[in-house]
Amino acid sequence: MIKQSNFYFGLIFLGATTLIGCSSDDDAGNPDDGGENPAAESQYLITATPTASEGVADYILTTDDLTQGSITTEGNGIEQDGTYRYYVTHNNKFFSLLYGQGNPGAVTTYQLNAESNLEKISDFQSETVQAFAPVNDDILMIKISRNAESPYAYWYQLDTETSQFTGEGQINTQELADKENGELAFFSWITQVGDKVYLPYFTVKACCNDTFGTDYPDEANIAVYSYPEMELETVIHDDRTSYIGRYFDNGLSVDENGDAYAFSSSVATTNGELTSTKPSAITRIKSGTSEFDQDYLFDIEAASGGAYITDHMYVGNGKAIGILMDEKTSAYSTGNRLAVIDLYNQTLEWVTGMPSPETILNVTKGMDNYVSEDESTVFVGVTTEGGSFIYNIDVAGASATQGLEVEGGQITAINRLDPVE
Repeated sequence: MIKQSNFYFGLIFLGATTLIGCSSDDDAGNPDDGGENPAAESQYLITATPTASEGVADYILTTDDLTQGSITTEGNGIEQDGTYRYYVTHNNKFFSLLYGQGNPGAVTTYQLNAESNLEKISDFQSETVQAFAPVNDDILMIKISRNAESPYAYWYQLDTETSQFTGEGQINTQELADKENGELAFFSWITQVGDKVYLPYFTVKACCNDTFGTDYPDEANIAVYSYPEMELETVIHDDRTSYIGRYFDNGLSVDENGDAYAFSSSVATTNGELTSTKPSAITRIKSGTSEFDQDYLFDIEAASGGAYITDHMYVGNGKAIGILMDEKTSAYSTGNRLAVIDLYNQTLEWVTGMPSPETILNVTKGMDNYVSEDESTVFVGVTTEGGSFIYNIDVAGASATQGLEVEGGQITAINRLDPVE
């Protein structure tokens, strides 16, 4: 199923550079005149797209408090190169990936120095990828085909210690999908489950003016791979829901028991029309098994009064924050209602204190929000007609309070780094 592709790995690796030095232009804040700061503190990283003009890049801003005050993109922060940026934090490093829309894109790595200033430690070129996530000490990245005439996905292993690629390969997604009409498997995201890599996928025509359409809207599939070999071990299948996750949205989370919970929006399309007949729901794969638990099905539409889940963030102890929407109008719509979901008791409680759903323009992606270390609070970026704010979600009380305002920008991600010693 998987072949090595030295050409693609060579293309990426030649673009990589060794760790580079930083000038003061790379710092998000000004260092103290007195030199070393013995009271260096952790910082939250907020990325925001300026709203003043179109086609501008994100800025990375830093703050030590998400609960109050304001910061601005004007004359502040580190400007990113390129207009479409995506982010992941792993091993106390912040990775900023440029979506090159088919062309190679930059991967920029940052860390917080001993003075609590953000500094760039590497900058290199990579293939544009459609899925990426931490696996062991790596960032696993996958470039996914949407062309039936070229049915290969290419994966790359980025070592977070060296910021260099250490492995690569390819997957024949047409063979993986194994459909009579030749549809391709398109991975919605990447999740490490135990020592395995789980790749939920939906099948797509990848042709015929219906690139992301499918003739198989009512099935969920997960390809299970060994790591780091990336050898296919099995495919887990279920027909009680539609596919898991969505394009560029993580639909799989693992709890403290090692059980995996799969979130389905039920928004598969055919020729532009929504064709899933299954409800938006959550299913489970118990730790140590390689099949869906047939005794577990949490019908989100029934629990919410007809709403469906568009995204989520796992908090801990069986609780998740769900991002939901009342009406299915598109496979790509962003939800505008938040709820605390109890995966163990299969209950849903709407979060109070949020802006009215009709005023919400955007909610930051689930994987780009931040869960506090004690798992009591989730910090969510919300952009309304009145501005862009971080809302602090009290998980136990299912209530929200408005926190930090980001002036002049739309929040795209919230992360946190500790200073290096």
